[in-house]
Amino acid sequence: MKISSVAQMRTMDKNAIDIFGIPDQILMENAGLASFKVLAREWGARGKRYAVLCGSGNNAGDGLVVARHIHSNGGIPHVFFVGDPERLGGAAKGNLEIISRMPIAMERVTDAAAIEAAASGMDGIVDAIFGTGLAREPAGIYRDVIALVNRSNKPVLSLDIPSGVNGDTGSVLGTAVRAAHTVTFGLPKIGNMLYPGFELCGKLAVTHISFPPSLYEDDEIMIETNGWLPLPARESTAHKGSVGDVLFVAGAPGYYGAPYFSAMSFLKAGGGYARLAAPASIVPFIAANGCEIVFVPQKETDAGSISRKNGASLLALAEKVDMVVIGPGLSVDEETGQLVQELTSAVKKPLLLDGDGITAVAGHPELIRNRPAPTVLTPHPGEMSRLTGRSVREIEADRVAVLQEACRNLRAFIVLKGAHSLIGTPEGRVFVNMSGNPGMATAGVGDVLTGTIAAMVGQGMPLAEAVRKGVFLHGIAADLAAAEKGEDGITARDVLEHLPFAVKQERALGGEASCASLLETV
Repeated sequence: MKISSVAQMRTMDKNAIDIFGIPDQILMENAGLASFKVLAREWGARGKRYAVLCGSGNNAGDGLVVARHIHSNGGIPHVFFVGDPERLGGAAKGNLEIISRMPIAMERVTDAAAIEAAASGMDGIVDAIFGTGLAREPAGIYRDVIALVNRSNKPVLSLDIPSGVNGDTGSVLGTAVRAAHTVTFGLPKIGNMLYPGFELCGKLAVTHISFPPSLYEDDEIMIETNGWLPLPARESTAHKGSVGDVLFVAGAPGYYGAPYFSAMSFLKAGGGYARLAAPASIVPFIAANGCEIVFVPQKETDAGSISRKNGASLLALAEKVDMVVIGPGLSVDEETGQLVQELTSAVKKPLLLDGDGITAVAGHPELIRNRPAPTVLTPHPGEMSRLTGRSVREIEADRVAVLQEACRNLRAFIVLKGAHSLIGTPEGRVFVNMSGNPGMATAGVGDVLTGTIAAMVGQGMPLAEAVRKGVFLHGIAADLAAAEKGEDGITARDVLEHLPFAVKQERALGGEASCASLLETV
């Protein structure tokens, strides 16, 4: 599903009205009715009492529609205007005029205490204060009312986005409502999908409010969820060379896990031939656990990492494989870093740089930009900071925009790892991955991702799809591991061992059924 910015949604609204002739009253009615349906399904309407908190914009109009439907279905809404109802215009003003003719309690409040007394007897709260148009921190009564909502322990339905969440970034503007359910209109906004906004939404639903598909499926909308992609069929005549031959350049003293997890996850996710070029002295330790891996022992620096002297032989070997992976546990040894830089510019096959490989080239963007073949980078925010020169705080404040700029600048595919990892393409498209869980925040899980992406390339997927599928499957494997063991104690090995089950599930279920969407459509 596509994901819009706040500005794009405003344009869609305008085009629905101007081009397709859909009155804004109908759009608002559809938004409010869909929201009411979620409220009625989850908590009931008849005989139930709801506080409907309204600001002074269109989000308030949506709230008034919800209040009217609560009343129509035997419930008792009480509308509290936190903003000035005199400022309502258009369809919102029209809905105020309609509801004013009904026996529905409405009042303007200037003190949160007035709401608190009434809310104590309510069955739930409808948050229609701000919507996606908020650009600054809530202050005064707005801040006080949001605090009241969060301490009320009442179920909350937010309309479009929880009040206080930035619609374009998911960041909290000082304080924000914590909803049990959110219904977002037209398309999910970026702020609905990225943390912390996603978590504050509770269970998220989307209604297209009668937009025609040409609006909400427009190819100019460059952000979308990382939806399901089919795995290539595994031919009955397959052999290890036909399902992927990948060279991993990885490992250093003290870093035995990273090279093992990256190469072994490639095999566990369906790859055929994993060649691991690692320092000769550590090969026996890795081989004790990963005897299925084909080892290519490397000459070492004085510190025991991979020496620059191996450059010619690694380049020759790279010509024989489908893809090259550089970086897991490689160390930041200066000589090894020079080797990485030389290989990055010279390897003519698709290249995935991870971990220390990214660090080695971070100050030399031209090495990535001018490569003769596609490049995939898998940074965490700290590595992304080194790649872009932006602080981690700047990156986390607007992950999508920073990612798009970096992908275009480096002409690379980039997986910005984190909760809801983002996959960016050189054209500036961004896919938000919805699989995975907090248990993945443990050492070695990123190395498993590296091998999983390589396995998708090995199985014959186009590179853009392979990156997306690898990220998705990696998250599914972590979800399967968490379902069995709980999130707190899963390790990279647990994720690794569940990769075959993730692939099996994909092949068995197929289609969207395998991607149990966190987005309900109403």
